[in-house]
Amino acid sequence: MARARLPFRRRPLPRPAPGGPFAAPRPFARALGLVGVLLFGAWLGLLAVGSVRTAVGPMDTTMTLRPSLSGGTRIDVSPLGALELESHHAPVRLDVDVDRLDPVRSQALVQHPERLAGLEDEVTTDVAAGTRELALRSCVAVVTGATALGLAVYRRPRRALAAGGLALTLLAASGVGVYATWNPKSVLEPKFSGLLSSAPSVVGDARSIVTDFDVYQQELARLVTNVTKLYDATSTLPVYSPDPATLRVLHVSDIHLNPAAWHIIGSLVEQYDIDVIIDSGDTMDHGTAVENSFLDPIADLGAPYVWVRGNHDSAVTQKYLSDKKRFKNAHVLDQGRAVTVGGLRIAGTGDPQFTPDRTGPEQAEGVESVAGRTLAAALREQRRSGTPVDIAVAHEPEAAEETDGEVPLALAGHVHHRHDEVLKDGTRLMVEGSTGGGGLRAVQNEKPEQVLASVLYLDRSTRRLQAWDEITLGGLGLTTAEVSRHLPEDGRPDATPSPIRFG
Repeated sequence: MARARLPFRRRPLPRPAPGGPFAAPRPFARALGLVGVLLFGAWLGLLAVGSVRTAVGPMDTTMTLRPSLSGGTRIDVSPLGALELESHHAPVRLDVDVDRLDPVRSQALVQHPERLAGLEDEVTTDVAAGTRELALRSCVAVVTGATALGLAVYRRPRRALAAGGLALTLLAASGVGVYATWNPKSVLEPKFSGLLSSAPSVVGDARSIVTDFDVYQQELARLVTNVTKLYDATSTLPVYSPDPATLRVLHVSDIHLNPAAWHIIGSLVEQYDIDVIIDSGDTMDHGTAVENSFLDPIADLGAPYVWVRGNHDSAVTQKYLSDKKRFKNAHVLDQGRAVTVGGLRIAGTGDPQFTPDRTGPEQAEGVESVAGRTLAAALREQRRSGTPVDIAVAHEPEAAEETDGEVPLALAGHVHHRHDEVLKDGTRLMVEGSTGGGGLRAVQNEKPEQVLASVLYLDRSTRRLQAWDEITLGGLGLTTAEVSRHLPEDGRPDATPSPIRFG
């Protein structure tokens, strides 16, 4: 007798034990993951679109909100360094980058000086408008970033919207925290970093700044006026109009750790379309490793930078600037080494002395002449090998004088004033003053030194000097400016140079 077949029944799979590999995420882990997604998404949103470029008076600035554990405000004045204020305690920090002084708006201030009286109100209005735009853009950036990342991670619209909503709530709470902890007196207790660490000893304490602000405002107006006139000076120089093919060399020297020099050099490179910058030394003040970062702006000056060591520059300084990975445009010359840069053959030697404080051991007499003779021997060897040098560079004039007859043009610095002469065997020696206005030590003097630089024009085919402009800014504060055009004696129609002066 056949047995009846029972219907097939599928046996249920065993349920996983709690905490096993198939366990559902615990509520705490889900919440933690959601917080991680919204924080990372909000950060990405701020990074992508959470910045506002806004004009503050004659300056262009970039304002940005950044996540931060300590809050506060950071004002970055590149390449001088940064100023940090404990303006608030909240998980967001306000970064303000001062990009540049706009020449068009500066020119408008010069042409309409009556606007200077309302400059303070204009700046206040600009900052308020920029902050409002930044707050609105940051809200959009935070919500968009958190929602987009939530959708990518969870693939559920509800979870994504939850991430966006929580991000907005977090930003609103941060805003309340900023408002509740806002400290307007933080400007009286700033923290300096980078090269601005020297600022307190230069400008005095906060009380004197507040007391003398009206004086500072007047000096700022003069600065804007004269810098703008300097921008316009090239179009009104007399007598000589350089051919577009003319080689233009910017000669600077004795910067002495003054950060303002990089702004001036960068402006001149752009205005004069400079082919080569030659620095005849004393870029530093003490030659310590701590000062090395001061050289970093050289990489972004927009022209090759030829440098020789001065008596305030050390072997540590020279090694740092010789790093080709960091400074692709820098050429360090020593012991008569020659390079071809921008169509010119340039040779130079570093100062054999290192006396940053004038307290070192006595050097052998004639040590500078010995260095100059070594350079002259290298020049003769270059000429014999068929690669004659166009310009020789040394820090001290005594060394440069030894190259007389071996090269058409020799450049030097060290003495902090200009000097130009044709030596007895035909070499023209040009000594530059201090492009750093004597450096930050200038504030110790009763009268600040002038900021000096020269633009040399050389014929591209013969590589001989055709003319040069002497650029002079009125020391600390740049309250005067002068540009003088000079021509060599054999080509000068008038023995008197034609200066353009601005008061």
